[in-house]
Amino acid sequence: MLSPSFSISTKELWNAMATPNAPQLVDVRRRDVFEPSPQLLPGAVWRDASQTDAWSAEFGRSRPIVIACKAGHEMSQMAVAQLRADGVDASVLTGGYEAWGNAGLPLVAKAELDRLTPKRPGIWVTRRRAKIDRVACPWLISRFLDPQARFLFVDPPEVIPVAEKAGGVPFDIKDVELSHEGERCSFDTMLKLFGLEGEPTLARLALIVRGADTARPDIAAEAAGLHAVALGMSALAETARRIAPSLA
Repeated sequence: MLSPSFSISTKELWNAMATPNAPQLVDVRRRDVFEPSPQLLPGAVWRDASQTDAWSAEFGRSRPIVIACKAGHEMSQMAVAQLRADGVDASVLTGGYEAWGNAGLPLVAKAELDRLTPKRPGIWVTRRRAKIDRVACPWLISRFLDPQARFLFVDPPEVIPVAEKAGGVPFDIKDVELSHEGERCSFDTMLKLFGLEGEPTLARLALIVRGADTARPDIAAEAAGLHAVALGMSALAETARRIAPSLA
């Protein structure tokens, strides 16, 4: 069912970004504007506004699509009109990139994302048996960096070889760029590298993740709760692994 609204405000989009029903975000800025731009809306993928028939099927229909251009004028209006004519639930980001920037909302450092994973969706590789940091990082990647990313969880010694073989990005393991820095977690490192560290909500979440992942519940009241949840999930997963062979 199409939303009755043809547009969505920057505040509405930001509030919806981390929810289960988060809209799929498509950047339709002209190529000559997009390519030299140093920043990208969180979770946005670029597509040609005049070619909606060629790419609309890439996006699932369970969540709405938000279209963003430089200022919310002809590029996004044209794409949304075409999508809605085809029965796709799409909306224009009111004011586009200009309004987003004026609202002080976070933008991803596009150059860093392009450097690490120039072809998206990308492959991101880390250690298996994820608990805290290795749950938080994939959430951050899929919501703000690479929404169609594929995650591979392997034995620790195989993370770097698998990433090299698959052309992926290794993370949360020693001796890679996206890992712990002193007392800061891989989640912190990603926020800093991709220009998201200054956003207050994400900064608060990073503190909770750090406290839970490094056994420092004193730095955030919620850290102990997150740590307990992670231990419970890990115990359930281990129980399932032990039971599974007996059910075969």
